[in-house]
Amino acid sequence: MEQLERRYHRSRLVSFAALGFGALGLGVAAWRPVEPAGGGELVASRLTLRDARGLTRMTLSAQEGGEGGLVLHDAEGQPRALLGVDSGGSPRLRFATAEGVMLAELTVYANEAPRLALRQLGGTDFFSVSLLPDGSSRLELADGSGRPRAILGADAQGAPGLFLVDNKGGSRASLRVSPGDEPSLVLEGLAGTLFRAPVPVQ
Repeated sequence: MEQLERRYHRSRLVSFAALGFGALGLGVAAWRPVEPAGGGELVASRLTLRDARGLTRMTLSAQEGGEGGLVLHDAEGQPRALLGVDSGGSPRLRFATAEGVMLAELTVYANEAPRLALRQLGGTDFFSVSLLPDGSSRLELADGSGRPRAILGADAQGAPGLFLVDNKGGSRASLRVSPGDEPSLVLEGLAGTLFRAPVPVQ
């Protein structure tokens, strides 16, 4: 009887130990982190990177309305470059001074109309080149007030033209080549006198 009781107690201890190890194994399996099949994912509406001094060097953000962008900051924490997409879906690249004045911008409108603009410290464009949605192209040189003074372009058929403008926006000189490859030159004086070449046939 004593031997039977000892065997019985040993069998119960072995059973309890087996159950304990089994439960421990299930617990470890339950707490083990599950790796996503396609790799990790970080979801956030704004991400900011700072240097050792605590100054912001880069911000990545998504705003309501569809706007989003990446902003790079200089060593003093000032925003200097932007790569973003506006609410209309147009991508743009901007460069600014430490004071926040934009000096250069590259934008693509309507998926087919890129425009590059260089600006003065006062905020007006002095140089811009663009491709318009109708297929025509345009290059402008402006004065200190932002008025285009020299315009070089080509229409949708590729016919080129050069136009020189006075400070009131009036055309003073134009040199063109028509879609039929016919050249023309027009000069307009202050008194309204015109010089044309070739001379129109009467």
